[in-house]
Amino acid sequence: MNLPSRRAFLAALPLALAACVSVPGAPAMPPLIDPTKPKRYPRPSGEYVAMYSAMEDSGFTVPAVDLTLVNPAFLRREVDYVTDEPAGTLIIDTPARYLYLVLDDGRAMRYGIGVGREGFAWAGTAVVRRKAKWPSWHPPVEMQARDPKARKWANGMPGGPENPLGARAHYLFQGNIDTLYRIHGTVEPWTIGSNVSSGCIRLINQDVIDLYERVPVGTVVKVLERPASPVV
Repeated sequence: MNLPSRRAFLAALPLALAACVSVPGAPAMPPLIDPTKPKRYPRPSGEYVAMYSAMEDSGFTVPAVDLTLVNPAFLRREVDYVTDEPAGTLIIDTPARYLYLVLDDGRAMRYGIGVGREGFAWAGTAVVRRKAKWPSWHPPVEMQARDPKARKWANGMPGGPENPLGARAHYLFQGNIDTLYRIHGTVEPWTIGSNVSSGCIRLINQDVIDLYERVPVGTVVKVLERPASPVV
């Protein structure tokens, strides 16, 4: 995978900043990593290489992930996880940068996440009311007013490999009210496990595709305000 140049990163930043609708009163971000200078990690086992290999999906190609750019602690895996929540619940531990899909018998599927400013702005219980494959992106009106790149997509940016929402999106509601909280993919896998410029909860595209297949509309989502119990 080719790393983006600083110029390319800055040019793409307006799109990344609006992957989710801004939440009024969102807190200041903790320190942000420099995604143009990702740390290198040892290459993981062949099982992970296969898990994050290139794939064809709905007419698009999801590129293989360069796993030397992703902290192995944030790769998808099944773990022990003690909770009173029933199987099928999603638990998002934003401080620890993990999303858990609760399974039976004290287990969970754990996904590494990147958390943006909007991701830190909300905690509570919601329900997945809508899911989308290769979702379109609609920049907020205020962004369109100040940014010609966003204005170009006033009627929506079609889904695809360049779309900041990635390969899938899950839309969280409380009753009929959209929380503006999204679980979505990313085209920047090296940001997983870190604070990202903006957006809500992002997963590696291969992971958000896996989650999409496991999670039906109606799934309950718990967003924690503090770290969950340690897992092994």
